[in-house]
Amino acid sequence: MRLEGSCHCGAVRFSLTSQTPYPYMRCYCSICRKTAGGGGYTINLMGAADSLRVHGEDYLSVYQARMPGGEHSPARRHFCRVCGSALWLFDPRWPELLHPFASAIDTPLPTPPTSSHIMLDHIAPWVEVFAGEEDETFPEYPEDSIEEWHRARALIVD
Repeated sequence: MRLEGSCHCGAVRFSLTSQTPYPYMRCYCSICRKTAGGGGYTINLMGAADSLRVHGEDYLSVYQARMPGGEHSPARRHFCRVCGSALWLFDPRWPELLHPFASAIDTPLPTPPTSSHIMLDHIAPWVEVFAGEEDETFPEYPEDSIEEWHRARALIVD
């Protein structure tokens, strides 16, 4: 599925292909919450890094979070330096993947049958988790990857 995305001001537009476009995983870690999450969490999708096309590349900035031990995360969070919109995450440990933030996607996304609420050991005290009966909750990262979650539910998209 071809995903089209953009920042709020329109300076950056991008597209990529994704076989896993269901926005099901809500991450409550402090990095996601503080860099992209308006409701105390953010939702990452997954796509093919080699399919990324960007217009307005000059308006991109990158943030690498500082981890609790003081070192920088290898993950690179891309955002618009004009309006601050979070756009995607790229981690060189998995160079074939790119993780756009669902909030930056303009293409209508399919509705997930359930949600996974992850990193709940790091949730902000003011955030309420509204998990449905079928939803899963995880104190840290789940074992299943985004692809495995989609595959287990027969939701891989061409």
